[in-house]
Amino acid sequence: MNLVTRSAHDAGEIVGRVLGRAAAMIVGFAMIVLGVGMAVTIVMLPVGIVTLLLGLLIFIGGIFAPEDQSEA
Repeated sequence: MNLVTRSAHDAGEIVGRVLGRAAAMIVGFAMIVLGVGMAVTIVMLPVGIVTLLLGLLIFIGGIFAPEDQSEA
């Protein structure tokens, strides 16, 4: 493997790790906002609390996800 191919492969791995975490954080944040919006209305309060907590778990999971160091 030459230098350009190795650099492109390393850059692809970094982008792949970052996009997975970023997607989890964006989805989690959207669920948090949706949960707060539903919790404000008293009718949707139970669904809003569950959505809020699930969004919080997904968001925190995106921040603290373990690094995958497996070599193929």
